Amino acid sequence: MNYYLFVDESGDHGLKNIDQNFPVFALCGILISEEEYQKLIATFRSIKIRFWNTHNVIFHSRDIRKCDKEFQILLDIDVKRRFMNSINTALASSNFTIIASIINKQAFLKKYGKLKDDVYEVSLSFILERSVFFLDSLSETVNKVNLIIEQRGKKEDKKLKNHFDRLFQIGTYYVNAGRIKNYNFQMEIKPKQFNVAGLQLSDLIAYPIARYAIDKTRANPAFDRIKEKIYSRGKQLYGLKIFP
Repeated sequence: MNYYLFVDESGDHGLKNIDQNFPVFALCGILISEEEYQKLIATFRSIKIRFWNTHNVIFHSRDIRKCDKEFQILLDIDVKRRFMNSINTALASSNFTIIASIINKQAFLKKYGKLKDDVYEVSLSFILERSVFFLDSLSETVNKVNLIIEQRGKKEDKKLKNHFDRLFQIGTYYVNAGRIKNYNFQMEIKPKQFNVAGLQLSDLIAYPIARYAIDKTRANPAFDRIKEKIYSRGKQLYGLKIFP
C-alpha cells in the first residue's frame, strides 16, 4: 500500500511583521492512502463539474471565504449553501488523517528567538514525525509515502528541499533516519495551478485549524466537523501541535 502526505499552509511564515488579526502560521498535513485518494479526486471533480461544468477549478480557502474569482457564484446564498454542503459531505465521507502544526509567532519568538530553521521547517519536522508514528500503528505494510508540498518560491523551495534531505539523513529528535527511510518518503513540490486535489483538501482544512489555535472559545463549526479526522491517541489530539 502506498500513501500520500499533502502539505499546505495558512498564514504567513514570516516573523518580522506579524498580523495581530492572524498571528499564527499553520501547516496542515493530510495522510491518505492511494486508494482513498483516487476516490477523493473523483469526488472533487464531481463537485466542480456540478457547479462550474468543468473540473478546471481550484478549491482555495481564501477565495471561497471571500466569494472571489470563480467563487463569486457563492454570493448567491442558495448556491453557497449547496456548495458548502457538498464540500462538507465530501470531507465527512473521505478517509484521511490530519496532522497539523500551528505556531503562535509572537510566543515562538519570545521563547526561541530566531532559529536557524524557520517556522515552516519546524512545522514540517513535526508533521513528518507524527506521520511516522501514525504509519507505525497501521496493520498494513506501507511501501512508499509521496510527500506533496505546494510550491512557494525558488529560494523557499530550495531551502525546504534541503531541510527535507537533512531530515531524511539524520532524522529528528524523536524519529531517527532509519524509521523515516523505512517508509520511503518521496518529496515533490507542485504549483497550485497543477490542480492537485490533495493540496486543495489541505488548504481547506488549514484555515479552520488556524482559527481554532487563535481562539478556542470562538464558534468554529468547520473545525468541529474535521476534528475527528485529526490523528488521535485516546482523547489526545496527537496530530495537532500548537507551538510553543
